[in-house]
Amino acid sequence: MIQPMIQPVIQPVVPPMIQLRDVRKSYSRGTESVLACAVDRLDIAAGEQVALIGRSGTGKTTVLHILAGILRPDQGSIEAVGRRLDQMSESARDRHRGRHIGMVYQTFNLLQPFTALENVLLGALFGRGAGSDSRARAEALLQQVGLGDRMHHRPRELSVGQVQRVAICRALVNDPELILMDEPLGNQDRATGGQVLDALLQLATRGKKTVVMVTHDPESAKRMQRTVDLATLRGATPVVAAAGGSS
Repeated sequence: MIQPMIQPVIQPVVPPMIQLRDVRKSYSRGTESVLACAVDRLDIAAGEQVALIGRSGTGKTTVLHILAGILRPDQGSIEAVGRRLDQMSESARDRHRGRHIGMVYQTFNLLQPFTALENVLLGALFGRGAGSDSRARAEALLQQVGLGDRMHHRPRELSVGQVQRVAICRALVNDPELILMDEPLGNQDRATGGQVLDALLQLATRGKKTVVMVTHDPESAKRMQRTVDLATLRGATPVVAAAGGSS
């Protein structure tokens, strides 16, 4: 009896969410050109939570702004959320960021005249629009981070930790595939900051979001799934150090 041939199951190759190749960015200082960042190779998979670490001056914030499309590299290729950012115009990068990327800044950047809910909805204006669906999502996010009874308060009426949670909700209101964080716990005490970061990572895990955080704080980095030292990314094969899993 002839046995039927069993065909091997071929798993589809999933491209990285983020892919940097030979990226360089310099600034002019007087007559000198100062290299702000250099990344030979960096891949980050969809759904990963990665900390980019490095001492001051290694270009952490510059790399984050390149990933967001705020800056264009002088050379090299950068792909994020399915688009080659280095080949896009500034306006196209702005639209891409509004629809697909959420950002959490160290200084929060909330507008004082507006309530927590209104600040979150302002994020929707730059993405998918602040319609009824966005309002419902904004209210649900604020509820999930424990601010259901504070959504109509203004930033000055909130604690530092509560303000940070509003900033997180603003970053998530457009349901972005990628979340970028610039030293998000820099203005908080360690206990409060850890709780806020854990809340964001839980929301990101639930929504299968990719998270990239730049930080100089080892304790914050340990909460991520993977840690990458920017100083190691100038070689052909970057060294990646595993950190503790997300909480």
